[in-house]
Amino acid sequence: MSASTLAATRLPSVSEITQLQIDTVAAWHQGPIENPYDGFKQLVCTQHEYNYRLWHQEDIARSPTADDVKIAEVKRAIDKLNQQRNDMIEKLDDAITELLRTLHVQPAPAAPINTETAGSAIDRLSIMSLRLYHYREQLDREDADANHRAMVAARIDLCQQQHTDLSNSLQELLVDIFDGKKQHKTYRQMKMYNDPSLNPEIYKS
Repeated sequence: MSASTLAATRLPSVSEITQLQIDTVAAWHQGPIENPYDGFKQLVCTQHEYNYRLWHQEDIARSPTADDVKIAEVKRAIDKLNQQRNDMIEKLDDAITELLRTLHVQPAPAAPINTETAGSAIDRLSIMSLRLYHYREQLDREDADANHRAMVAARIDLCQQQHTDLSNSLQELLVDIFDGKKQHKTYRQMKMYNDPSLNPEIYKS
């Protein structure tokens, strides 16, 4: 199955997914967080939003001016957002599973399973788009010296290469999945720390 044939499955191309992530990171820094998409892109955008919110909460958590009350508030927000982020990775993979079922795609009997799911790769690309945006912010800082800019420029180049490598790998994975050459499964995160019945610090209290 070619990339063009994969597009016919109603699944957006990897380039569409990554452009969505890049565009929304820029837009959300300038205005409200909005999700104007539908279908699989809507799921991608929602998952991306949780990473966006997580990124900025993580920054606040490391602020030297944040007091203990603020840190506790931020930590709880991070836990909730991280759970939502992982839930959305599962929903991305579930959507691919449903599309495969609709198209009657069955993997070959000995088809291997990838070390990470397509949803997990989309999550990593989301984080990379955030990293690239914020590194470019650092490059534009008026108070930054030449050494800082050189370090940031080198990291941007590395991030760009990693982004390209991961994008290509995800595209190949999706082609293989829809061609039946690899198995696709949703791996449940089964986080314990947010479950009142599984976290002893919660149920013992």
